[in-house]
Amino acid sequence: MSDTTVVSGRLVLEDRVASGQLSIEDGVIAAVDLDEVEADHGPFIAPGFVDLHVHGWGGHDAMGDPSALDGMARRLLRRGVTSFLPTAVTAPLDTLVAFADRVRAWRPVAPDDGAEPLGFNLEGPFLAAARRGAHDPAALMAPADAPPDVLERLVDQLKVVTIAPELRGATELIGWFRERGVVSSLGHSGASYELTRTGFLAGATSTTHLFNAMTGIDHRAPGVALAALLEADAYVELIADGIHVVPEVWPLIARFKAPDRLLLVSDAVSIAGTAAARGRIGALDCEVVDGRVVLTGSTTLAGSAIALDDAVRNLVAAGIGLPVAVAAAGRNPLDLLGVTDRGRLAPGQRADLVELNGSLGIRRVMRGGTWIEAD
Repeated sequence: MSDTTVVSGRLVLEDRVASGQLSIEDGVIAAVDLDEVEADHGPFIAPGFVDLHVHGWGGHDAMGDPSALDGMARRLLRRGVTSFLPTAVTAPLDTLVAFADRVRAWRPVAPDDGAEPLGFNLEGPFLAAARRGAHDPAALMAPADAPPDVLERLVDQLKVVTIAPELRGATELIGWFRERGVVSSLGHSGASYELTRTGFLAGATSTTHLFNAMTGIDHRAPGVALAALLEADAYVELIADGIHVVPEVWPLIARFKAPDRLLLVSDAVSIAGTAAARGRIGALDCEVVDGRVVLTGSTTLAGSAIALDDAVRNLVAAGIGLPVAVAAAGRNPLDLLGVTDRGRLAPGQRADLVELNGSLGIRRVMRGGTWIEAD
């Protein structure tokens, strides 16, 4: 006979917040019961967050050894992230293959008290040099120059890859990845509006950190950002730290994109979640200056220092509804990846949950029916 756990509070559903209870059996939501009288108190209960684009957290680097991946997963879970993609930055191909091999070997033994890895993400090396941001220029590569045997060694469990659509061989590589179930995300690009649309037509379905390291909404020379906003089916990533994209622009994104096409990502680096002021991202040094993670000695942004719970609070503070913010942090990333067993408060869904207080701070996190206290 199974034990039943009942979780009560203000349930963050797909279209509203409603007072009710979840009955959980064997790590799965068995029933959802809504109260007849709406409550304005008690914790918010939301599906667990999913970070598609995160380079590190809590002093641990996604490109590090298995112990670093363990530490990263455990620290992320305590910030509400129940699933994630360890994300590599641009590096030599042999380094990226080694990263892919490590993540594949680690996934079956990843800790139960950490965020679950769903595969991995490659942010590079197929980026435009002029829009590389905090990526090592020596390791950038045109898709046409990627050896087929290396691509084959990378593709297993690769879920998302960033590609600048103007590079040689980009549309062909986007199509190749599409056939293998890998999401191509357009970004780090100087492409025109027309070239970006060509990338979407070739099979790209997402956009890497919208507005950052890409052409924008110039009234005579529109680029990647406008094409992504106008492409109805395209997902867009947003780093909602108020630094990468100022909050005044967030409502514009929310009005252009359907609520199911917005993705909150952290783009966090290894020193995020620590008191450290200096660290590394890939082969490059970075530092925190006034809350901004930048390449050392420059003003070039090199990722963020936020987690997804910060991003959700920030969106809500900017006037975007809690169900929209929670979907952007959880359900939408899962839909992009084709993962259907979690991300909604509904019977049959895995009980990956975040319990939030009235200020949307994390109280505790449930992964597969087991509660973990927040940091």
